[in-house]
Amino acid sequence: MKSRNSSLIKRSVLAGLVAVASALAMAGEANAPATEFSLTSLAGPSVALSQFKGNVVLVNFWATWCGPCQQEMPLLDQMYKKYKPAGFTLLGVNVDKEVPAVKDLLARKPVSFPVLLDPENAVSRAYKVADMPSSVIIDRKGNVRYIHRGYRPGDENEYQDRIRQLIRE
Repeated sequence: MKSRNSSLIKRSVLAGLVAVASALAMAGEANAPATEFSLTSLAGPSVALSQFKGNVVLVNFWATWCGPCQQEMPLLDQMYKKYKPAGFTLLGVNVDKEVPAVKDLLARKPVSFPVLLDPENAVSRAYKVADMPSSVIIDRKGNVRYIHRGYRPGDENEYQDRIRQLIRE
């Protein structure tokens, strides 16, 4: 009986730890190596995440059909321009299947950061993207340090706080 109770207690503790870890991950905290990827950029050449090791990187997953994505993009572009000289880069990962829709949207709402194409959603799946937009901030050592799902006005302030903190590290 004692062994059965101890097994039940161990499983309960393990389940509790998993729940706490999941809650922290959903809150946007992380600290694991970023999954490496290479995608074709809208400009033509392939871009690999590893090219930016040593920089703070924000990977933003977005789609043309996503209203909040379109609302967020000009704000992300401002951040990219502001913090790029300090060792920051932003990679916009588009998940649409059709490139013409991406080009049409960017013709109306241009951005200066690299836009990468993930039509098969392989990178999106690797990063467990469920909401649009979703952003992942990676530190200079290549570790995921912050995850944010969705967008509401003002969220960009949290991004900037995180970016400034990681640039100083």
